[in-house]
Amino acid sequence: MGKFSVDQNIAKAKTIHTDFYTDSEVYSATKEKIFASSMFFVGQTDEFPEDDYAVPFYDALFNEPLFTVRKATNKFQCFSNVCTHRGNILVNEPGKLKAIRCGYHGRTFDMNGKMLLMPEFKEVENFPCANDDLTELPVFQWGKLLFSSLRKEVNPKMFFQEMMDRMVFFPMDQITYRADLSKTYTIDANWALYCENYLEGFHIPFVHPELSKVLDYADYETEIYYPYSSLQLGVAKKGDMCFDLPTTAQDYGRNIAAYYFWVFPNLMFNFYPWGLSLNIVEPIECGKTKVRFLTFMLDETKYEQGAGANLDKVEMEDEAIVNNVQKGVRSRFYNQGRYSVTKEKGTHHFHTLLSNFVEGIDPEKRVEQ
Repeated sequence: MGKFSVDQNIAKAKTIHTDFYTDSEVYSATKEKIFASSMFFVGQTDEFPEDDYAVPFYDALFNEPLFTVRKATNKFQCFSNVCTHRGNILVNEPGKLKAIRCGYHGRTFDMNGKMLLMPEFKEVENFPCANDDLTELPVFQWGKLLFSSLRKEVNPKMFFQEMMDRMVFFPMDQITYRADLSKTYTIDANWALYCENYLEGFHIPFVHPELSKVLDYADYETEIYYPYSSLQLGVAKKGDMCFDLPTTAQDYGRNIAAYYFWVFPNLMFNFYPWGLSLNIVEPIECGKTKVRFLTFMLDETKYEQGAGANLDKVEMEDEAIVNNVQKGVRSRFYNQGRYSVTKEKGTHHFHTLLSNFVEGIDPEKRVEQ
């Protein structure tokens, strides 16, 4: 058993060791062990008005420049945005391209990333080869949302399938990104503390008094989807805003106020009757995190009602708690706690995944309890 091991039996388990939140070497190791093997958000289809339109994207966590391009029939490809000659950035701003030409020495690539032309290279031996083409990364599309991974072997369905099946009634191709309603927050806490706070509704009556008025705490449920996701089901109190679910929906007949889906390690899909709030938790350093709230509108007449109202206030309440916990986990008198078996299943699932990745255990082979 390693230092960060977490017992799979929640009734016996202790929370992950606090060094996970405070040790900068552990934080650095998690970049490759956790985030490089996961999915990340690269944009949304409305950013691409026509075929061969390219949009640059910078993954700050890995200092990795990328770009995404729309191809025919509304398909998308993602490539390294670094010239294979001397490392210059290729695509600096969004726009339609016929080819990708490096502004440093003129190396040119086609829109599939294959090198076409390189001036003054006639005498170079064994050129060109596969390494002279741009590295292509996988793209996974769900409605208007686009995701990728730094590892080609990653299977997106392991992360998204259960959510897609549950939300099959929700028109993901009809949502519209609203920059004016989207916000970015910076908190003085480790990214994992923010995620684990999200993953339990245990704190709602204590931290979110306004939210508690519209959610039925007694019916609040957490469902674990192995290996990489979970759902918290927010049930509306009688008379409050809820989904008008079709008869084909799994939850038909229930007053669902919100679907809170979490996808490992740092994506939060909050579905409300008005639309989707996609929260992306981005580590900056061991004790500092950026959180992006991206708003995708479906029905503005339902906005700011029910569980999907006052999201900024809810965020401020969460930030205050998480910042305090970051201070607390540095204490010499606290290393680990215990879990509520009924209320902290999501946090326990998250901790077991963190443990598996840090300890080098394949989470897909875990024994479910």
